[in-house]
Amino acid sequence: MQNIINSDPNGSIIQPAGFYVVALSSMPYSNVYVMFLTVLYVITVICNVFLISIIVYDQRLHVPKFMAVANLAVVDLILSTSLVPGMIKTYIILDNFIPFKLCLVQMYTYYTLLELEAVSLCILSYDRFIAICFPLRQGSINTNTRMTYTISVSWFLSVTISLYGTLSIPALSFCGSLQVNSYFCDYTPVLRVACSDTTSQFNFASILTILFFSVPLCFILLTYMFILYTVFRMNNNQRRFKALATCTEHLILVSLYFLPLAIIFNLGFFGVFLNPNVRAVCLSFSSVLPPCANPIVYSLKTKEIRSRIVSLLNPRLSVHPLKNVH
Repeated sequence: MQNIINSDPNGSIIQPAGFYVVALSSMPYSNVYVMFLTVLYVITVICNVFLISIIVYDQRLHVPKFMAVANLAVVDLILSTSLVPGMIKTYIILDNFIPFKLCLVQMYTYYTLLELEAVSLCILSYDRFIAICFPLRQGSINTNTRMTYTISVSWFLSVTISLYGTLSIPALSFCGSLQVNSYFCDYTPVLRVACSDTTSQFNFASILTILFFSVPLCFILLTYMFILYTVFRMNNNQRRFKALATCTEHLILVSLYFLPLAIIFNLGFFGVFLNPNVRAVCLSFSSVLPPCANPIVYSLKTKEIRSRIVSLLNPRLSVHPLKNVH
């Protein structure tokens, strides 16, 4: 079903009632894959809600490090929620139609949170950079006020910049196929079924890729270069090993998030066609797995969070009070 809306000087705009998402439908065992993502989503919700609750409840964790961790947990929670329930509706309930307005909401929410995920990982790498490279000045450099300002700016930029891409979609005409080769209302696949000139939208997507993915990735790699340089200069082998183990875990999570996205966006940037199923798997994997692993690696393995969990489960087993958490 298509609706003809008000004419402009260039002619009528043909706006569809909605789109049909068709990626993964031809992939073997797609239902099994979606169920796997659903299990990851359930774990994501439980771990991130639990983590946010601990950080909000415990005043001793109201420090820059855990402000950044809580921010990432909120982003992870919303990012996963913007995708997995829709996938269950599409591939388990077998209803692959998305109304036009809901399509715009899902598109905007997903890409806003995807950008925030990249920036949040940047903020955490910056916090770790200050903690390891400038331990004596950490309290004065990375304050609660500065962390609040940094997180607020990241949300403001992501929320506002993503608006252009989403608001430009209703100005396009869709007079042909309404089948979107993705597992959700994806920006680029939607543009590919439009009848209008989409040059400006594709240019915007390229700029956004550089701004929110290439720049954050380069920043993270640069901070970890300085971190590793500082770690290898440590005289204490035990501290060095512990720092290297933590850095390795963080870099693995960064790779899980950025590597699939780098494959998708770089190939698209150079005009290389990627099989819709491959694109869908890479994008969904990058959007669901890191949010599931992040709360475990970034926080649940830290002594402050473990201490709080132990005290909640059994106050008698609580370790010494937290001191100087930064």
